[in-house]
Amino acid sequence: MKHLVAVLCTAILASGCEQKTDTPSNQTLTTSSAVSEKSATEKSGAKDSVAQPQPSVDQKAFYQLSDQMIERMWQLFPTWAISNGYYAVADKLEIPNVDFRRKALVFARGYLNDFAKYDSQKLDANARSDLALIQSFLNKTIWDLTEFKSHEWNPADYNVSHGFALILNTEYAPLDVRLRTFSERLKSVPAYYAAAQQTLHNPASPQLVLAIQQNEGAKSIFGDDLKKKVAESGLTQAEKESFDQRINAAQTAIEDFITYLQTTHASLEQSGDFRNFRIGNKLYEQKFKYDIQIGMTGEALYQLALKEKDRLHKKMAELADELWPEYFNNEQPPNDPLDKISRVLEKLSLQHATKEAFKADVEKQIPELAAFVTEHDLLTLDPEKPLVVRTTPPYMRGFSVASINAPGPYDKGANTYYNVMPIENMDDAAAESFLREYNTYLMQILNIHEAIPGHYTQLVYANKSPSLIKNILGNGAMIEGWAVYSERMMLEAGYGDFKPELWMMYYKWNLRTVVNTILDYSIQVKDMSEQEALDLMMKQAFQQRAEAMGKWRRATLSQVQLTSYFAGYMAIMKLRDEMKVRLGDKFNLKQFHEKFLSYGNAPVPVIRELMLSELKEK
Repeated sequence: MKHLVAVLCTAILASGCEQKTDTPSNQTLTTSSAVSEKSATEKSGAKDSVAQPQPSVDQKAFYQLSDQMIERMWQLFPTWAISNGYYAVADKLEIPNVDFRRKALVFARGYLNDFAKYDSQKLDANARSDLALIQSFLNKTIWDLTEFKSHEWNPADYNVSHGFALILNTEYAPLDVRLRTFSERLKSVPAYYAAAQQTLHNPASPQLVLAIQQNEGAKSIFGDDLKKKVAESGLTQAEKESFDQRINAAQTAIEDFITYLQTTHASLEQSGDFRNFRIGNKLYEQKFKYDIQIGMTGEALYQLALKEKDRLHKKMAELADELWPEYFNNEQPPNDPLDKISRVLEKLSLQHATKEAFKADVEKQIPELAAFVTEHDLLTLDPEKPLVVRTTPPYMRGFSVASINAPGPYDKGANTYYNVMPIENMDDAAAESFLREYNTYLMQILNIHEAIPGHYTQLVYANKSPSLIKNILGNGAMIEGWAVYSERMMLEAGYGDFKPELWMMYYKWNLRTVVNTILDYSIQVKDMSEQEALDLMMKQAFQQRAEAMGKWRRATLSQVQLTSYFAGYMAIMKLRDEMKVRLGDKFNLKQFHEKFLSYGNAPVPVIRELMLSELKEK
């Protein structure tokens, strides 16, 4: 789940990429110029740069233009820069008004024209793939502003908290320095929310509800803990007084925005004039093309997912037959295979953690996964890169059960946070439904997906890539696809000793990935109702009601992102199979994994081109 990795948010043009839940679409912008890597590193405090071969004259000019674009991009989108560990602009907060969007359009159109002069056939594979990513990003930026226009109807795009939280909690500089940066940035919060109110009109209901919830959570960033840090800091008395005034003004601005959202919601609920949260076929296919980048349409992936759902049902029915005698003694199994599968899953789901111990159990398993990966020679893990399991901060709740916050390429040594939804305060019935869904077996799959060797591991590798473009403009389908692929790869390698119970739950989890695609397309394009969605998830994907309700909500809040898991997974599996055929006896799984991950967060077709180019050279 994205995760909240260092990503290019779809909200970038509305709020400067403050925070986009789950991972969302991570588009990677890379430069292979050693000079640019060095200058960016010096500005941000990152220590390790990667020397590159001397490029041709054309490629040198291309990389220089790429470097220039990145520098201008950070000036225009400072919050996005912070999420990538670039703190030179951290004292700035972009104001999401008409002038900001005009500048963003000028930026995108200008650089699109500048890059159009390069003939991709005269660039090597790495530069050619960078060019394709840059052009896709710039076209997507223009499309966001002129056609999709979520800044007008999605109030959840507006939330200042994430950038401030990174400044406060990331030790990239002494605390007093960061507090002064925080204070300077704080001056712009009232103008930020005033612009948000002026921009929004005819919002969608699910997005309104999420915006209220997450901005309520945002207040925690500017509360008593911050005031205590300021009071105990080395700031001058005048600085402290100014800081307090700015905190109070920011708190008032957030409260006013929440009141505005609540009033708007009440008024639209009475009139029934909410904007439809479904974006329809045209916008869906356009967004799918930009976000997923696997060379097929959203409808084609939807049809593929329908077939995969049927295949997984057959696999699960076979395992249910195997497990039935052990768990149901002499009881006769039902004739309906879906009913039989459901009953076996329900029995296995009774094995779960307590609500008080859930987070601790997640944390306990991380070193076990790392040990398995190393022991079975699946990947080289870096023990120096910290992973911190924490309760999901209030300003990030309301979207996913778990997510990863990874440091960006400019601050590679910072902590990676594994966010786990708090459940200890849930009522017993809700907690029991949650824990049955994330039972002892599925918790292991979840940790593989989010941590090792899933998102956490992949993002550590991405930060080692010499290509800034491919990290900054990362592809969500590749990132989510790798996490899904890693689940399958671990079980294939013998994780869980091939126990049928774990494989049964794995298929259930994998079925969720497939159903995510069916669900997303059906809701956004085919007008699937809430009851139809719940029936699909509960009866055909065997999900607990609490999980199904949460996914329905998520599917009304986002578009296309839910397809990234299945799309990326299928593309990676296809690539692995192709490389096995091409290399024959020389194929090595560990080498495939490390080579695949070495290209950063590029789309899978781009990685394929780069891998085949290297094979051709050899």
